[in-house]
Amino acid sequence: MLLEIILFVTILVTWDYYKRSEATKTLKNIPIVSRIPFIGSFLVLGTMHPDNFHIRWPQFVQRYGKTFYSRIIGQTVVVTVDHRLVDALLSSRQHLSKHFVYHFLKDWLGSGLLLSSGQTWQQMRKIITPTFHFQILEQFIEIFDRQADTFINALKKFADGKQYVNVYDAVSLLTLDNIAEAAMGVSINAQLNFKMEFVKAVKVLTDIISDGFVRPHLGIPWLRRLTCPRLHKARAESVRIIHQFTERIIRERQDFLLENSHLERKVSQTDNDLHLKKRSALLDVLLKSLDVNGQPLTDKQIRDEVNTFLFEGHDTTSSAISFCLYALSRHANEQQKLFEELQSYFGDDLQHPLNYNDLQQLPYLNCVIKESLRLYPPISAIGRMLDSSLEMDDYTLLTGTNVIILLREMLRDPHIFSNPQNFQPERHFTLTTESSAYSNIPFSAGPRNCIGQRFALNEIRVVLIKVLRHYELLPIGPEAQPSIKLILRSTTGINIGLRPRNYV
Repeated sequence: MLLEIILFVTILVTWDYYKRSEATKTLKNIPIVSRIPFIGSFLVLGTMHPDNFHIRWPQFVQRYGKTFYSRIIGQTVVVTVDHRLVDALLSSRQHLSKHFVYHFLKDWLGSGLLLSSGQTWQQMRKIITPTFHFQILEQFIEIFDRQADTFINALKKFADGKQYVNVYDAVSLLTLDNIAEAAMGVSINAQLNFKMEFVKAVKVLTDIISDGFVRPHLGIPWLRRLTCPRLHKARAESVRIIHQFTERIIRERQDFLLENSHLERKVSQTDNDLHLKKRSALLDVLLKSLDVNGQPLTDKQIRDEVNTFLFEGHDTTSSAISFCLYALSRHANEQQKLFEELQSYFGDDLQHPLNYNDLQQLPYLNCVIKESLRLYPPISAIGRMLDSSLEMDDYTLLTGTNVIILLREMLRDPHIFSNPQNFQPERHFTLTTESSAYSNIPFSAGPRNCIGQRFALNEIRVVLIKVLRHYELLPIGPEAQPSIKLILRSTTGINIGLRPRNYV
């Protein structure tokens, strides 16, 4: 047995040495984080944790420069904030595969749009893209408006100007209601059920997965089961709860479509432009779509896409909205300027039902959202794996190289954003990106950008309008301490105080 272990380790070290030598030749002009064979990167990773990513990554950039690399479990991982490399990578249609760590989400999201590649990704992107056409997105504003009313009412008990609330919890339920009704066509009333198992399961799962980014053995099922059985069990239980939830949503929508199929046929006979006159849920499209072989999508394909969109449309948007409210609560002047813009446009009518046109008339609101997303991007980094070699001026990235783009650090680049640590919404009135088309990309960019970004932006706009018109946001409660658990969160909560607006 001992001999077998020695042989295995010898083979592993030899293989790593060969791959390391290959990388060293092509990346000789890029700093390497550790030259210690095999275990060097693990020693570095041991100093990192989701609660200190926002501190450690800038330290690495300051020490090694805009691009550096490391070797992790036989993989070459290049980390960058260099706009040249980001431009070349994200604009390319050749490098569409995701970084290997994305596969840590495989048991949860399967082969959904976030994780898939090649023909599978192209097919599903083609199927799903029309459901995010702006004429369809317009119809979701009514849902966002109605669900935001429920959210406003839920905040009333905290609105005494003295106590604070961790707004993330309530926002999570709001965004879950929005994505379920708008994209899935199912009302789940999450805001009226404060102990949603789904929300808790997503938090547990994202915590475990993000720990796996710096402790790679946690991303490998058999190693996780062997070394952390309790964690493995918690992860499996969270996945079970999430899949059970999504399967229930799919069944409910299938039953609804079946029961109302005769009504749909009747409407379609008299409506030549049906998609503009009735809401078309993403889930409906998936249930009715055919694959490249002319066959209906399998139950697993549908579930993978539903899981993907519930995650991306719920957790990321929750973070974006919560941190935007937090930023406004800490910047009274900017909050007042936004309130004055809303007051100028809407007047004192708090019952005004929002529509798509309203959202286009509020330029400062858009600046506030852009600035909050710049300082608090829900996704702090994205990754790609090269499907072919990529030639840069002074180095070559070989096929199979994994690249991590540090979005959070790029969005705080002082060469692009003056006083980058300051909350200055006005900068977006005049901001130019001549040095890089990809310098301000909180939703990623290029062919694999976030397909639902306009959906998310409309949702954020509606929530901010409703909250700011009803409440003044106050700087009460502990300051946010960033924690990057897949999605940007805070170890201390995202806390704000509330005071009702007075309209005389």
